[in-house]
Amino acid sequence: MMATFWLALRDAVRSLLANKMRSLLTVLGIVIGVAAVIAMLAVGHGAENAITSSIEGIGTNLLFVIPGRMRPGSNPAAISRHLTLSDARALEDPLAAPAVAQVAPMVTKDGIVTAAGESHVTTLVGVTPNYATARNYHVTEGRFINDTDLAGRASVALLGPDAAQALFGRTAGLTGTTIRIGGQPFRVIGVLEAKGGGALSGNQDDRVLIPLTTAMARITHKPNRVDIIMVSAASADEVNEARQEVEAVLRERHHLRPDQDNDFTIFTQEEFLGTFRTITRVLTIFLGGIAGISLLVGGIGIMNIMLVSVTERTREIGLRKALGARKRDILIQFLTEAMLLSLVGGLLGIGVGWGISALVGKIAAASHADIVPEVGLNAVLLATLFSAAVGVFFGLYPANRAAGLEPVEALRYE
Repeated sequence: MMATFWLALRDAVRSLLANKMRSLLTVLGIVIGVAAVIAMLAVGHGAENAITSSIEGIGTNLLFVIPGRMRPGSNPAAISRHLTLSDARALEDPLAAPAVAQVAPMVTKDGIVTAAGESHVTTLVGVTPNYATARNYHVTEGRFINDTDLAGRASVALLGPDAAQALFGRTAGLTGTTIRIGGQPFRVIGVLEAKGGGALSGNQDDRVLIPLTTAMARITHKPNRVDIIMVSAASADEVNEARQEVEAVLRERHHLRPDQDNDFTIFTQEEFLGTFRTITRVLTIFLGGIAGISLLVGGIGIMNIMLVSVTERTREIGLRKALGARKRDILIQFLTEAMLLSLVGGLLGIGVGWGISALVGKIAAASHADIVPEVGLNAVLLATLFSAAVGVFFGLYPANRAAGLEPVEALRYE
């Protein structure tokens, strides 16, 4: 049996090398398909890892309160209401919410910041002093926003390192300089420590932080309205208790009846993690499926070339059968050729896919995106086995057709 296999393999190699250009073009279809599958799965895993690390890096005891109902099955009659600064202050009451340690309301808006003759579009974030603790922010120079800035609606700002680099060409020695937001001057009081690109909230280094009260008065022009309220539980074990307390306080403040749904949504860290993991996995499967279509196209190319080969070698098949070759021998010969084309294409595709993944990683790093494509063993095995299966599936019909030729008719074929 092994001797028959090696003989078929030798004949397959000779046959394919006899038509080098045709074989190369056929293999190219499989290479593209396998490379696409490998690259798409690698980028998908990289995105999932980036999101996971970004969310886990924020902390394990955080709750995110956002306005509106975002859960399935909600009552359509529920009123969509805005969250306010007063809501956030109510959550700070230790009697109403003893499991809540800190509350950090915030507003965000994209805006143009100018300084030293440079202009830069970035994310403007209005925050309170608690934001530094809630999001684990530190400064490399200067200080963070304090209660005095908040009470006086001070025109002060902290620069993320990327925003500082874009505006001043450096990230040090900026305390005391002036930037303009919407044409209004703001004094820089510090530079934030680099945190990297965040899959949850964009590039965390390309932003400008200002006092929440200043942002509401001069940037969003929506007094007392906030976009998100971040709530820090006293400990990771008290997250659920804190969530219940937050829900009770906000329902009471929003005058919701027992039969009414919440007009706000509370997300925990784990829920964010689970939601984003589900999204990235679905996208990975979708992208892998799209890439898999190119493998099917490559398989059709193999079938086409093998049918052409059967037609061209009809007399050879008839001669071999006349000399005693069995139907099984002819079947194995042509099936081996199809599988060899597919496997060679699969191996080359793995290498190309690996290279594409590395290139995407470098592009992402240059763009400050925290995505590192990861080529897993599962993706390699899946692509290899799938390419082999494509060779068998699309090579079986031409092989059967060759094996089914009658010797006399094959010898008379012109």
